[in-house]
Amino acid sequence: MPEHMLMSEIEIIPDGGRRRRWSAAEKLRIVEETLDDRASISVVARRNGVAPNLLYRWRRLMLEGGSVTVPEDDDVTSNKVVRQTEDARMSARAQDTGGREPA
Repeated sequence: MPEHMLMSEIEIIPDGGRRRRWSAAEKLRIVEETLDDRASISVVARRNGVAPNLLYRWRRLMLEGGSVTVPEDDDVTSNKVVRQTEDARMSARAQDTGGREPA
């Protein structure tokens, strides 16, 4: 093995092995920093210890759906799944009533 590849020269820095949890207020504050035209999303992410791709996602979600965020531990269901469930429920109801609206 070449001398410059010796294992003793590699430093491993553990990250603690756990994800950081962000409160809704923290997310909103960080995303609001990116709304300034002069702000770089990457710089804002670095300054706040957030991965840039995560900050881009938070920003997109906020701009699409307002400032309401999902709490840290809540389960999330996509709109597509909700629509499919509602369509299946409507189809089942139509079959039960023979296609007529229930009285």
